[in-house]
Amino acid sequence: MFDSSHAGASAARPFLSAASISKAFGGAQALKGVSIEVRNGEVHGLVGANGAGKSTLIRVLAGLVQPDGGEIRIDGTRVSIETPHRASQLGMSFIHQDLALVPTMTVIENIMLGLPKKTRFGLVDWPAIAGDVKPIAERVGLRVPLDVKVRHLSTAESWLVSICRALVHKARLIVMDEPTASLSASECERLFAIIRDLAASGVAVLYVSHRLSEILSLCQRVSVFRDGASVACHERAKLSREMLVEAIVGHSEASAPSIERKSAKGAPVLSVSGLTRQPKVNGVSFTLHQGEVLGIGGLVGSGRSELARLVYGADRIDSGAMTMNGKAFAPRHSTDAFRAGIGLVPEERRAEGLLLTKSVAFNLSLANLASLCFSSALPVISAKKRNQLAQDTVRELAIKTAGINAPVGRLSGGNQQKVVIGRWLRRAPQILILDEPTRGVDIGARAEIHRLIRALAGKGMAVLVISSESDELPDLCDRVLVMADGRIVAELEGQGISRSSIVAASYADKAA
Repeated sequence: MFDSSHAGASAARPFLSAASISKAFGGAQALKGVSIEVRNGEVHGLVGANGAGKSTLIRVLAGLVQPDGGEIRIDGTRVSIETPHRASQLGMSFIHQDLALVPTMTVIENIMLGLPKKTRFGLVDWPAIAGDVKPIAERVGLRVPLDVKVRHLSTAESWLVSICRALVHKARLIVMDEPTASLSASECERLFAIIRDLAASGVAVLYVSHRLSEILSLCQRVSVFRDGASVACHERAKLSREMLVEAIVGHSEASAPSIERKSAKGAPVLSVSGLTRQPKVNGVSFTLHQGEVLGIGGLVGSGRSELARLVYGADRIDSGAMTMNGKAFAPRHSTDAFRAGIGLVPEERRAEGLLLTKSVAFNLSLANLASLCFSSALPVISAKKRNQLAQDTVRELAIKTAGINAPVGRLSGGNQQKVVIGRWLRRAPQILILDEPTRGVDIGARAEIHRLIRALAGKGMAVLVISSESDELPDLCDRVLVMADGRIVAELEGQGISRSSIVAASYADKAA
């Protein structure tokens, strides 16, 4: 797919060497002397728990923050990376999880951001530029018109735009942060093929992911960070999943505790009958019981998140009916569901669940504003009450933060997710809907979130968990419904809940 003329003799040489990089923020040591080497033509995995230092190292390499110590070498020459522009000049490109594209600009405008452009008669010559960009877009499989606005693209297409931009910028190292977090299985396979072809052409890829199966499948070598320090770098041929997990967490992976699934169901809390909103949800019916953890599985695009939005009143139904505690329930908007006692932890926590520039305390208070006022007669938030709520929640959920007044955007992914869940603890809704509750969080945070969900159910809360990770639901749920093409195609209970049964139902013949 890609030109491999420069991939041969230079492939084994290191393109990037970072040695003993240290960095402190507010007195806390984020990096304690990490080191990493990425070779030409290599897919190099970088793993570690949330807060291990992966993102801080990437920010250092991208010129966003300056290290306190250590050295960075490109092709053996020591360099200083003062700005993102300097990082680009050195041949590095960074594709973050949020992609950092401008949605109101076209594909080609996003690709050419920061680059000098051909002109004609004093004006940008977009046709000539398109002639240069189109072959590169075709090589990465980007088939959308170059003049379409990025806001109209799917997540997978946006990733291809970002890769195309890196190649137009002549990147020799592409850093990819959690690239498959929002992609379907087929889109992931397409991305993996592109990554392998990039490496074959001599481009180095630093692949950052919590998905260990991808790391083991794609990468030639894997570096592990823990608590701001480098703890291992393994050749893939000598690496097992067990070794990788032990390096990440500092001890061997404990087998997942077998949960005690409830055979006796509590009272029905929510009953859904024939719920439909075309084209994503088609005649869905189920009942959610008090104290139950009910999972919704299925492939990306099966209608799971759309179903959650209907229950929460974020979208209006076309047909069907719902009852809550035996009474008709027809939310006109999410405020109705909120007042009825339903909470929602959305799939995209950064875009839909958090105000990233606001403090931890501010974000934790959002579902509890009425209880934090001085009185019903004086609807003004009490800072004392708000801070007490925040401190109690931070302590109860072991949220790692510099303080309750720190911007929530500075927290790791797992701790951000705890904030979104934590805001509902004091509210104590009857029903809590969690859409992809552990996406992008590390192994330790995932286990903590699972324990929290089970504890909430143990107190009588009805919990609806939506997950695209088929190995998550068996560890968590009393019952699992599997969706395909907007319909429920299987209901799994007891010993029938397994990864294989969920996957089999997800791919079952739709006609059946």
